[in-house]
Amino acid sequence: MTTNYKFVFFLLLLIAIPGCSLNIGAEPEIYIRFNQVGFKLNDYKTAVVLSNSGLEGKSISIINSKNGKSIFTKSFGKNLGAYGNFPFSYSIDFSELKQSGDYHFEYSRQKSFPFRIDDNVFNGLADSLLTFFHVQRCGYTDPFFHKICHIADATSIIDGKKVINKSIDVTGGWHDAGDYVKFLNTSAFATYMLLFSYDFDPVKFGFDNNKNGVPDILEEAKIGLDWMMRCNIGDGKFITQVQDLRDHDVGWRMPEDDKLGFDRPAFLGMGKNLIGIYSATFALAARIWRDKVLYPEFSRKCLSTAEQIYSLKNKSVDIDSSGTGHYIDEKYEGKLALGAAELYLTTSRSNYLSDAVALADSANSDYWWSWGNINSLAHYRLAKFIPRFSGYIKNNLEDFNKRKDQNLFGKGTDVSWGTNVTLLGVALQNFLYKKLTNDTKFDSVAVLQRDFVLGRNSWGVSFIYNAGRNFTKYFHHQISDIKGKLPGGFAAGPGKKEFIDSLKLVYDKPDKYSKFQTNDDYYRDDKVDYITNEPTITGNATAIFVFGNFSEKR
Repeated sequence: MTTNYKFVFFLLLLIAIPGCSLNIGAEPEIYIRFNQVGFKLNDYKTAVVLSNSGLEGKSISIINSKNGKSIFTKSFGKNLGAYGNFPFSYSIDFSELKQSGDYHFEYSRQKSFPFRIDDNVFNGLADSLLTFFHVQRCGYTDPFFHKICHIADATSIIDGKKVINKSIDVTGGWHDAGDYVKFLNTSAFATYMLLFSYDFDPVKFGFDNNKNGVPDILEEAKIGLDWMMRCNIGDGKFITQVQDLRDHDVGWRMPEDDKLGFDRPAFLGMGKNLIGIYSATFALAARIWRDKVLYPEFSRKCLSTAEQIYSLKNKSVDIDSSGTGHYIDEKYEGKLALGAAELYLTTSRSNYLSDAVALADSANSDYWWSWGNINSLAHYRLAKFIPRFSGYIKNNLEDFNKRKDQNLFGKGTDVSWGTNVTLLGVALQNFLYKKLTNDTKFDSVAVLQRDFVLGRNSWGVSFIYNAGRNFTKYFHHQISDIKGKLPGGFAAGPGKKEFIDSLKLVYDKPDKYSKFQTNDDYYRDDKVDYITNEPTITGNATAIFVFGNFSEKR
């Protein structure tokens, strides 16, 4: 009998025997999920493995990518349970690997994406994320990746139900997200976070890539400050929004080719929430331009603006609801507390301190982070000289820490609209708490949120453009779609499948991550998905703070 006939006979024999299956030594396919950018030397280092087969008793190796040598081998522990379509999941802890180098995982003949271990591994990431603001610039602000645009903002004014056919100069600032609408609430938050980042650590955030003597982050913050100045039109009114939702209905285009470029109304409004974040931003700017930039004239202008706006608080409604229904805060106390705290730090006037203490206590812990949940910033400012306020931040971190143990990928919060921003907000609050207390108890939960964003998730995708090997490419962003790339883009992250299904989105591409989707964690790298795949200035502002602080001094 020839060799070929023997093999066929063997196959027939296997088929004839009940319960027998052919397995010629093949190892099960596994999916290794980890931070694709890498880890600092003393980081908490973990990966998650998804598999269709049990891996107990087997091991995985970490290979030095430069010389091909195995430098670390880890046995799989117990099955952590089913995840979505996978009946088996495992966690690998390789924190003891503290040698700088380039590495990858190997299991049987399967290799992972590479990653790096080095204390400088996150250097430059905040700079990249800041580039997104340059892309978002509007008007005559030297935008990047597109031409000057929207030079007539705004062409009319809407005050409640009244339309005033009068133009007003609110050119400049940033487009909020993938569209071309501008919002005061989110622009103020983003501007504040850029300023706060620099104030928190002027060395780490002092990068000056264009070599003009001014930190890039302050140059970008000045774009926000200038636009916010224009939005203060007097008589107790702000411009709270430029352009309405018609922006979403005229097709995708470059901003300089906007069909509605000369039909962009502005909305009037005011609320204690806006007063708070607005006055906080200008009070902090006054201090930076006074003490660090040494530009006293601009500093005085910022301070007088902050004080004038804060003085309107008792004449204003609690929450502004002008505009088209986007970015409406649920509460105002945290933002107004922040405004009072920054004014106290800039002026040393006791009335601001009294306001800040009462408002910050009323705000309490918010157990979240987003453009509308920033109570921890007020608590941080006050805790510098009233230590008990750090307890509010600790409350948040303890809750995040408990939640991380309730899901395979260690997320500190439930998924929502803007999940990735909230996850990085966990890391942000840990940086605040550590600076106040030197307590490292919550470092692991902070690192897990960072790692989720950079690839330690069920899809194995880094949500920051060009960070890692498998990153988001098809953002819900018009310039990105037309240009084919988005420098500094940061996707919003997963949501609940039930909610996303309810929107009845007609996707542009097949779902290449379909086998990794679950009802509780759903993400599409698709330009149509404005829930999970849209970048925003508020998301990038949070991410800049986090990754700038994970970097090393330069």
